Amino acid sequence: MIQAAQIRNYAQSLLPELIDIRCHLHQHPELSFKEFETSNYIKSILTKLGISYTDQWAETGIVATIGKQSLKSIALRGDMDALPIQEKNDVNYKSINENVMHACGHDVHMTCLLGAAMILKEFEASLGGQVKLIFQPGEELLPGGAKALIGQGVLNDVNAIFGLHVQPKMDVGTLGFCKGASMASCDEIYIKVIGRGGHAALPDQAVDPIYIASQIIVQLQSIISKEKPPFSPSVLGIGKINSIGGATNIIPDEVLLEGTLRCLNEEWRAKAKKRIREIIDSVAIGLGGRAEITIIDGYPCLMNNEDLTQKAKNVVGQLYEDESVITIPSRMSSEDFAYYSHEIPACFFRLGIGKEAGVHTPNFDVDMNCLPIGAASLASLAIHFSKNT
Repeated sequence: MIQAAQIRNYAQSLLPELIDIRCHLHQHPELSFKEFETSNYIKSILTKLGISYTDQWAETGIVATIGKQSLKSIALRGDMDALPIQEKNDVNYKSINENVMHACGHDVHMTCLLGAAMILKEFEASLGGQVKLIFQPGEELLPGGAKALIGQGVLNDVNAIFGLHVQPKMDVGTLGFCKGASMASCDEIYIKVIGRGGHAALPDQAVDPIYIASQIIVQLQSIISKEKPPFSPSVLGIGKINSIGGATNIIPDEVLLEGTLRCLNEEWRAKAKKRIREIIDSVAIGLGGRAEITIIDGYPCLMNNEDLTQKAKNVVGQLYEDESVITIPSRMSSEDFAYYSHEIPACFFRLGIGKEAGVHTPNFDVDMNCLPIGAASLASLAIHFSKNT
């Protein structure tokens, strides 16, 4: 029977190789659903390891398999895409692609998954069944790669799925777990407020969409302050406002608003979207204008299966010291891993990276000592649950 120390030590021995992989991926980022070279690079490593795979999952995705054929398998997932950000780090592995950067740690996620593949290949005899390694495109762009892969049947024979995400400002060696609703849903809100333009000196002869828009912004907050269940965290924010036309002495015809709704409860999420439409319509009509409303459904709330997550925390606690495996609170950010969590038992946990710069910023980076820790954690979960599900 394989011991936790064997996995941990073997993972640590892979550090130089994992650093090379991460640096290559970081230097060659690609945007959502365009991860063609990334896909080829991953396939070259899997081929070198003697690990079989299928490709063309949502065009650039890859699903590799290790272990014995079985009725049910365990899945590990890593996302592949980068962000449209110009990197500002002065490092020798800086992105060579202009305005494209791995600023959310997906290069780390892929590296940890490839590291897990190396570990699982080394200890393949210890697997109780088959493990799927899902290299998923398009996490950063709606409708998300997870939804596409599910539609293609990636979960058809999967019993449980695990994934990790980098966590800035959390020490290297620390792993964070959250049971239940752990990440928020995200919906995009687009509003066109339509009034009647005119001269600013003659407001009685116009219908001011800027004033209507301001009242809509204020009144929408009543959904959060007065209608939201008190123990159901939610965020409703307007992040962009633009008039079509207008000047210091001109009332424009139209104003455009854009915002986001984030919830940790799917029932409340549906109700909130209904109320958003009702309030916008009533305010606009009540002030003499009208509104056109588009709400694009984004990722659902990420639900970490409580029993699976507790067991996963215990497994990783045997791999590393219990005090470094911690419970963390829910987050209002979102992730398309959530789609998997609504299909099968899932656990999505956090990997401490020991750096201050937040994700989605041009200075994001990681302490690469986190790489074997992430790889060992994923591999250990796969080995354990391939025997115990």
